[in-house]
Amino acid sequence: MSGEGAPAITVQGAEDLTVVVIASQWHTTVMDGLLGGARRALADAGVRDVTELRVPGVFELPVAAARVTTRQVDAVVALGVVIRGGTPHFEYVCEAATTGLTLVAQRTGIPIGFGVLTCDNEQQAIERAGLPGSIEDKGHEAATAALATAVTLSPWSRCS
Repeated sequence: MSGEGAPAITVQGAEDLTVVVIASQWHTTVMDGLLGGARRALADAGVRDVTELRVPGVFELPVAAARVTTRQVDAVVALGVVIRGGTPHFEYVCEAATTGLTLVAQRTGIPIGFGVLTCDNEQQAIERAGLPGSIEDKGHEAATAALATAVTLSPWSRCS
C-alpha cells in the first residue's frame, strides 16, 4: 500500500490561511471523494477562506495554479485523476501536471498539495479517493500537506 510509512500530520495555526482548491472534472466518483477529503482536511484545520475551482482535466491544473497564485493565497490544493489507457497519453498528462505544478510552487513559493492520482485502473483510483471503503484518502492528505507546509513557511511569507 502506498500510504505505508506516512507520517501523522496535525495542522495547527491554519485558521487564517487563504486556500484555493483546484479540481479536475474527469472521473466524477473519484473526484467527489478527493474533494470531500480536501474539504474535511480544511474544515479540521479551521480554514474558512476557501475557494474551489473546477477545470476540465489534470492537464489544466498547472495553468490554473499559476493564475490563482498571482493573488494573495497561502496554499493551493490540486486534485485530479489520470487512469492509464492503451496509449502514451497517460505519461504525457501525468508528467505535464507534475512538472507544471512543481514549477508553479517553486516559482511562487506557495505550497501546492499534490492530490493527483495516477493509477493503472479505476479500482486503484477508488481505493485512494477517500470514498466509503477506500483504503486511502489522498484528497485529505494533499490538503493537509499544503496546510502544514504553509504554516511551516508562514514566518517567511510576507518578507520584503
